[in-house]
Amino acid sequence: MSVAFVPDWLRGKAQVNQETIQQLLEENDQLIRCIVEYQNKGRAYECVQYQHVLHRNLIYLATIADANPTSPSKVME
Repeated sequence: MSVAFVPDWLRGKAQVNQETIQQLLEENDQLIRCIVEYQNKGRAYECVQYQHVLHRNLIYLATIADANPTSPSKVME
């Protein structure tokens, strides 16, 4: 199950750290590989399921990024 799936009672209380973000990025990599594999096999239903999870993860990461603005010079360091 995706680390982005958090029970309602824990929402907003989870600590976002570099390890969590790295796990999501690795999971997204695996999801993309599965999506490509299923597309090549013509299995659209499975593709859509993985695309939904990937979309949720990407929205979660974008929300984290928007909530933690950094200056361009800080990112380059």
